[in-house]
Amino acid sequence: MPRGEEVMGTGPLVGFDVVKDYPGFRLECSAEFRAGVTAVFGKSGSGKTTLLNCLSGIERPDEGRIDILGRRVYGDSPPTHLPPERRRIGYLMQEGCLFPHMSVAHNISYGHRLLPPGRRTVGTAEIISLLELTGLLERPVAGLSGGEAQRVALARALASCPDILLLDEPLSALDAPMRGVIIRYLKAVRAKLRIPMVLVSHSLSEVLALADEALVLSGGRAIAQGPPARVLVDPTVGALADYPDLENLLDGRIVRPSEGPRSGVVRVGAADLEAPDVHGRAGEETTVAIGAADIIVSSVRPQGLSARNVVAARVTGLHPVGVRTVAYCDLGVSIAVELSPGAVSELQLREGSDIFLIIKSNSIKVLSPG
Repeated sequence: MPRGEEVMGTGPLVGFDVVKDYPGFRLECSAEFRAGVTAVFGKSGSGKTTLLNCLSGIERPDEGRIDILGRRVYGDSPPTHLPPERRRIGYLMQEGCLFPHMSVAHNISYGHRLLPPGRRTVGTAEIISLLELTGLLERPVAGLSGGEAQRVALARALASCPDILLLDEPLSALDAPMRGVIIRYLKAVRAKLRIPMVLVSHSLSEVLALADEALVLSGGRAIAQGPPARVLVDPTVGALADYPDLENLLDGRIVRPSEGPRSGVVRVGAADLEAPDVHGRAGEETTVAIGAADIIVSSVRPQGLSARNVVAARVTGLHPVGVRTVAYCDLGVSIAVELSPGAVSELQLREGSDIFLIIKSNSIKVLSPG
C-alpha cells in the first residue's frame, strides 16, 4: 500500500480527463489529485458519484483517460479499461454493502484472502485494532448499528490493500454522534496508514474537517479546486454552499465528563469549552461540532454574560461570500465564524485582529455516542 510520504512529490496520485453522457446530463471533467484527502464537493446531481464510479471502474467513460499512480487504467488510445478488481482501489459506498451471510470477521478478511501474499501490505489485525472492531468480529452483520456497519465496511475496503481509497458520502446515513465517530476513524486511517483518499460529499462541514484539497463540481464540470478553506469561500462556489448549516467539526479531548446537572468540559485547540452532554472518560478523544453562525465575536473581553465560553482568538482570514462574511479564526485550531458585513465593519476586523469568541455551551455538540 503506498504511504502518503512515499508518493508526495512523485506526480499526481490520480489524473483524469473524462466525458460521460447520460440523457439530460454530461460529466466533462479533468483534474489531478495528489497525496492526502481530496474532497469532491457539490450539490446532488453535480456528477460527484459518477466521477467516483468512473475512477473505480464501475462505470466506463465515453472518452478520455484516467491514470492512477502513473498507471493508465482507462484510455482511448490505445483502448484501455481495467476492471475494478485490477485498479487496486478500495471503495466505501454510502450503504456499506456488507455480505449479509458472513460474520464481521469474514467480511473484513474476504478481500485480503484473495490477494497474492506480496500484495498484502497491511494486515487485518492492524486494521481491526485501528478501527476498534475486536469486540464485533463474531457478530453477524445484520445486527450492527449504522456506525458499526460503516466501520466494518471501511475495514473491509482497507483489508484489500488498495493504492487509494474512494468514499462516497460515507457519513450521510449516520446520526450526529456516529458521524463524529467515523470522522475520527477516517482521520486515524489517514494518520496511521497514510493511504490517500478521495471523499465525495455535499457537506461543507465534512470537507473542512477531513480534506486537504477540494474539487468543486457543478453541472458535471469542475468550477474550483484548491485548499478547502480557500475554495469554499470562492465566489463561484458561494451559490452552491449551504453556509447557514456550516459546522466546525473539530478534534477535541474530554477534560471532564458531564455529571448530573453539571456541564462537562472539552478541550479544543488551546481552549477549554464547557458543554452539556459530554459523555466518555477524561482524556478520551472526541469530535466537537460548533455552528459557524452560533459564535459571537467581540473586539474586547466581554463582562457579565450568561454564555459560559469566552475564548481569545485571532482573525486569520476574512472572506465576503454573498450576504455574509466567513471569518477564519485561530484558537490553537482554525474555526470558521459567520458574520454580517456590518459587524465586520463596526468591529473594524481585519486579518491579524485579536478578538474574543463567545460560544454558548448549548451551541456545542460533543459527537460521542452515549
